[in-house]
Amino acid sequence: MSERPTPPRRPSGSGPDGQRPRAFSKGKGFGSKGFGGKGGGSGRERPAARPFGEWPGDVAILYGMHSVIEALRNPRRKIRRLLATENAAKRLAEEGIIARPEPEIVRPGEIDRLLEPDAVHQGLFAECDPLPSPSLKDAAQSDLLLVLDQITDPHNVGAIVRSAAALRVGAIITTARHSPSATGVLAKAASGGLEHVPFCFVPNLARALEELKGLGVQVVGLDSEGPADLLDTELRAPLALVLGAEGKGLRQLTRQTCDTLARIDLPGEIVSLNVSNAAVLALHIARRSIGKPAT
Repeated sequence: MSERPTPPRRPSGSGPDGQRPRAFSKGKGFGSKGFGGKGGGSGRERPAARPFGEWPGDVAILYGMHSVIEALRNPRRKIRRLLATENAAKRLAEEGIIARPEPEIVRPGEIDRLLEPDAVHQGLFAECDPLPSPSLKDAAQSDLLLVLDQITDPHNVGAIVRSAAALRVGAIITTARHSPSATGVLAKAASGGLEHVPFCFVPNLARALEELKGLGVQVVGLDSEGPADLLDTELRAPLALVLGAEGKGLRQLTRQTCDTLARIDLPGEIVSLNVSNAAVLALHIARRSIGKPAT
């Protein structure tokens, strides 16, 4: 399955599955009780961005300087249409980037009309083919994988993708349902990371984790009630780290399917982390533990 296209328009303030995003919770640690672990409180809900426009089902939308430039540099990414302002086109030329197809020079307002009011496009907009997704078996050839259990906020997932690209994650595994589209807002937040970390969409996460274990992958779930800190947990490659949604954490069946659970202990006065911050911390710990990837 390839990157999923932008979903159809839904009511303002709804999440990717049509529900309002779950609020953050407070407490200590990272995991099943939210990224604050044991502790009450729900915080304020923040509505997700509305989808922009109506696009054919097989089109991925990219905008912003980093997202579009990385796509232009990626030989696997087929760009169907490229819009650029005069200044943006000049910057592409100055950086020696060959734009294929040739950009259509437009005024900034023409791109504004295609996007959400608060979208920062920096004069670049592209309609692309989605990137191909690896099979689970192919993804398991990587030394480090990331599994997302119903994390629905595209800003958070985009930030996670960016961190995953920086730490050489081989693939991000998630379900086709209850996950944001690998396009638009997510792509902008990923800042080009989508071109380096493929998404592997699976129909059932628990079965996918069982398959990974059968392929020799160690599956570690991040959970506030884990028996040990991730720093003190024995990790080996190939490794898959599993993160759950803010407010909910890992689902029960996901927790039961992991080889082991681990928590992240925080020493400071602020004892909760946003999921994207928790992801980069966990990935950094994992990368240092299992070593640098083979080049």
